[in-house]
Amino acid sequence: MDKIMFMRLWDLYGGLLTENQREITGLYFNLDLTVSEIAEQKGISRQGVSECLNLCKRQLKEYDDKLKHDRLLTEGDIFLSCVLTDVMRWSEDFLKLHPEYAADIANLQAILDKDYSEKIAACLKKMGKE
Repeated sequence: MDKIMFMRLWDLYGGLLTENQREITGLYFNLDLTVSEIAEQKGISRQGVSECLNLCKRQLKEYDDKLKHDRLLTEGDIFLSCVLTDVMRWSEDFLKLHPEYAADIANLQAILDKDYSEKIAACLKKMGKE
């Protein structure tokens, strides 16, 4: 498993790991420390850190094999990307045929291009999922 996939699964299921596993994997991901640096900081062997990381990789993979959240999120991302691409293409084609609707198409494209990160953060906060 590559580091990016490990990080994605860690984001999804890291809360299911033990406190020690979360700490070691957090040092590995968030601070981008090497196995040697983590071993030195934790006062354990490099082999202990490597075994912990490998165990965490297996556990996270097993969680995802059962729960399939990564696949569902990926499918959702791809679906949304396809819809947005199709709407953008449609709006460009529609504008060529109906230039009189240029202002409306510009509004639609502005909506599609808008950064919704603040709205998402506010919704998550309301839901208690900050």
